[in-house]
Amino acid sequence: MIVDLPDTTTSAVSRKLVNLRNDVGAVALGRVLTLIIVAEETQAANEAIEAANDASRQHPCRIIALLSGTKAGASRLDAQISVGGDAGASEAIVLRTHGALVAHGNSVVVPLLLPDSPVVAWWPKSAPPDVSTSAIGQMAQRRITDAAEVGNPRKELQRRANSYQPGDTDLAWTRITLWRGLLAAALDQPPYEPVIAATVIGASDSPSVDLMAGWLAQTLKCPVTRGRSGAGTGLTSVRLERRSGNIDIVRPPGAVATMALPGQPVRRITLGRRELAECLADELHRLDPDEIYEETLTKGLARLDGTAKKRATKKAPPPRSRKGKDPS
Repeated sequence: MIVDLPDTTTSAVSRKLVNLRNDVGAVALGRVLTLIIVAEETQAANEAIEAANDASRQHPCRIIALLSGTKAGASRLDAQISVGGDAGASEAIVLRTHGALVAHGNSVVVPLLLPDSPVVAWWPKSAPPDVSTSAIGQMAQRRITDAAEVGNPRKELQRRANSYQPGDTDLAWTRITLWRGLLAAALDQPPYEPVIAATVIGASDSPSVDLMAGWLAQTLKCPVTRGRSGAGTGLTSVRLERRSGNIDIVRPPGAVATMALPGQPVRRITLGRRELAECLADELHRLDPDEIYEETLTKGLARLDGTAKKRATKKAPPPRSRKGKDPS
């Protein structure tokens, strides 16, 4: 069910929510958190709301989308409420502010927060330089940004590193979760040798590639080379060098990658690019600070600046074939 409330107030929105819950049988107690989406009124905002609705099937929540319109003209609040199947497993409230009210979005949101429940704030596009001190960020236990959605991702990561506070995270980090899991599992097998060098290759415009290189540099304490492929290609390959042989994960265009370990046949694994809703659901799984992300952001990226960080384009290393085995 979708209800539009043009030129309204937060009190009217709250009363309408209560009435809708009584009509459709929604149970407020099933909501485990409040997710605030902060964006401008664009198509990207609609995509973010849709992704949040999908993620809410794993994490029932109240979604509040705070969309800022033009600052010119009189102050006005337009609202839209979705409950039931139109909002996934959530209650979705879209608040469109206009005029002077654009600068006071936090006062609009506060009356609609679920009582005694965690708050997660998400900026799907541009975000304040310091999200933890922003009006919305101060009321949130977790603050989610996305460095891939800004014009200069590397500068954005540096800004996030300079202003990091526990509870901050970024979807560029979430997108490499599967890669990190595969590499950790590979290193958790014999011969348990130290990694002497690593190479990470991916798109020149991908902050996920920078974070992967920073994570390896901080975790393995070894030189990491950051090679560059064409824009838009994402993370394409990771090589870990050990004395007994290399560990290679290579993902050509598509969703199927190859993984090669010394003494083992080359394996084909599904490693497609993660959808926005999947990444958001991952971040809603945890409400505690992500210490590994913090170390990668604040220390790992700095290690790259002091090691052999390559700026020239490199080709992804091919998986090593073995006699009698088809590397494809």
